[in-house]
Amino acid sequence: MAKGRKNGLYRGISEELSALMRTGWADTERRDLLPAEQSTYAARRRAALSALFPGERLIVPSGGLRTRSNDTHYPFRPYSGYVHLTGDQARDGALVLEPRPDGGHDAHCYQLPRDSRDSDEFWAGYTAELWMGRRRTLAESELVLGLPCRDIRTVAEDLTHSSPAPTRIVRGVDPALEAVVDTDEARDDALEEAVSGLRLVKDDWEIGELRRAVDATVRGFTDVVRELSQAVATSERWIEGTFFRRARVDGNDVGYGSICAAGEHATIMHWQDNDGPVRPGELLLLDAGVETRTLYTADVTRTLPINGTFNPLQRKVYDAVFEAQEAGMAAVKPGAHYRDFHEAAQRSLTERLVAWGFIEGPAERAYELGLQRRFTMAGTGHMLGLDVHDCAQARNADYVDGVLEPGMVLTVEPGLYFQPDDLTVPEQWRGIGVRIEDDLLVTADGHENLSAALPRSAAEVEAWMREFAG
Repeated sequence: MAKGRKNGLYRGISEELSALMRTGWADTERRDLLPAEQSTYAARRRAALSALFPGERLIVPSGGLRTRSNDTHYPFRPYSGYVHLTGDQARDGALVLEPRPDGGHDAHCYQLPRDSRDSDEFWAGYTAELWMGRRRTLAESELVLGLPCRDIRTVAEDLTHSSPAPTRIVRGVDPALEAVVDTDEARDDALEEAVSGLRLVKDDWEIGELRRAVDATVRGFTDVVRELSQAVATSERWIEGTFFRRARVDGNDVGYGSICAAGEHATIMHWQDNDGPVRPGELLLLDAGVETRTLYTADVTRTLPINGTFNPLQRKVYDAVFEAQEAGMAAVKPGAHYRDFHEAAQRSLTERLVAWGFIEGPAERAYELGLQRRFTMAGTGHMLGLDVHDCAQARNADYVDGVLEPGMVLTVEPGLYFQPDDLTVPEQWRGIGVRIEDDLLVTADGHENLSAALPRSAAEVEAWMREFAG
């Protein structure tokens, strides 16, 4: 039984209470469950992973609860590689691929099953089922996931008594599970690279989920524009709350901490305090994405004039970023190098910065020296999927040094950021930050902008705000 609260009000459990709690429960076994929509896709992904490591045991954990404070926990979010390979979102689970003599693997999904009604475990303790909510039985999980499921509490014994085989585990997800297997860190890193790399090209089901994520995100941005006057009367927190409401209603959650950056906060790349004032005449940089119930996320940014109209300097900066994004998006096509869109956007911004006199030219030399980075800060995009920065552990040769293929989904998000204390630019430029970000699907003949429903050009943004702003 889980350790109780030190200062709890009850001293213990009487035998009579224990007996009472164990009786009178209905049979709630679900026997009508159907396989999850993505189960066939997950099986293909497991087969692809299996082919990379014949003769080896592979372990991909889901992870467990993390304490937020005392006996409360952060909301659980499983390891993305586990979700990708199983379609499951359960905590304290693990996918184990056991090698077969023919070079293939038998897959088992270890899970924490429902608590037994024959002991006090199902109701006593703060991670018990009556506290945390009903879990699936192993039989139910087998129906949903389409693969054999076992009790995670037997995994150590099962691994000990199974046939000897070289073993790899994804590290940093479940330390307790790592402790029961004998592995090599370098070999484990190669498994993590492979699990991450399998997500570089999305299958049809994943692309559908990303479309849902983006569509919900478009609705969230429109919600924010409708309620912008409320934010002016309160703070950035109103914007954060407005978008969060949409994410929870239309999906699972936000895919990452929303950046609701008004005024000079727009120059902070990952501003997430979201507690500043929202003032007419300044800009609002909103970087946010809805995560679907299957955990795929959008990642979109728009920079909005809070009073509905860009002033001439704001528009000058915005147009420069828009032009850079156009250049970057034009470079997204199959067969192009991944770096091409980044370089196209960055070269465009470098030319503007040289023309404005903020960095020394010529532009080509300035770009080769990276001088534009004082004002552009970050790279121009990243892969997108189950994680907002998806496939982050994939091999460099397949990702940043690789070539774009149909089915890849990535962001294009150039920006210019003039810090409020930057004495190298005129005072009126200081505190202006602009980023424009869209989610692009690489297609057979180019790309599709999944977030095209949101206005991008300055004129389109102003017209959109006139239509929806309250």
